[in-house]
Amino acid sequence: MIDNQFILNNFGFLGDDFSLELQKNAIVNSIKAKTEIIREGQKNKFVPFLMKGSIKVFSLNDGRELIYYYIKPNDSCLMTFSSIFSDYTSKIYAVTEEDSEVILISVSVVHEWLIKFPQINRIFYGEYEKRFSDVMNMVNEAVFHRLDKRILSYIKQQINLTGNHPIKLTHREIAANLGTSREVVSRVLKKIENEGEISQSKEGIRISHPKNVSHV
Repeated sequence: MIDNQFILNNFGFLGDDFSLELQKNAIVNSIKAKTEIIREGQKNKFVPFLMKGSIKVFSLNDGRELIYYYIKPNDSCLMTFSSIFSDYTSKIYAVTEEDSEVILISVSVVHEWLIKFPQINRIFYGEYEKRFSDVMNMVNEAVFHRLDKRILSYIKQQINLTGNHPIKLTHREIAANLGTSREVVSRVLKKIENEGEISQSKEGIRISHPKNVSHV
């Protein structure tokens, strides 16, 4: 059963008939952190809507991750939705970053809804706008920012996503997410730690100026 407030906040503009359709067709899954939801090349059978947690959407190239965006509560996955208009084949990987609750809607049902409830397109147009902005930010980070700024930005982003501070991130995990090597990440983290930007301990990585975290 989906929380009525979640339906009202995200789908209320579609009316009571849609709310009944959603309750009837939705599959609610609880998914543990670090679980792969879909991988490149798999067929998409469902369109997800996230109620709780966070999901990382990325591609792999020679074992290195290229992060496109993170799905946050009340979001859907634009890449998954776009695939249902072509061959249903996923072009991305999606992995939960933390324990998550996901609503799954069969792609056949979504096709029916697009005809029966055409205003649902507003949701996906909104997702397109958000994801385009995310990808542009990712490109700007990769092209114009030095690696130390990118690593610091990534740490702050993870704190914002999880609410954990300090946050436990391995050097290998940071390297995989930013497309570099663990050795390089270790050197850069030591450098920005010496500069007073962060501190590292067994509890995790702490930002020295947490008031700036929410502005990342």
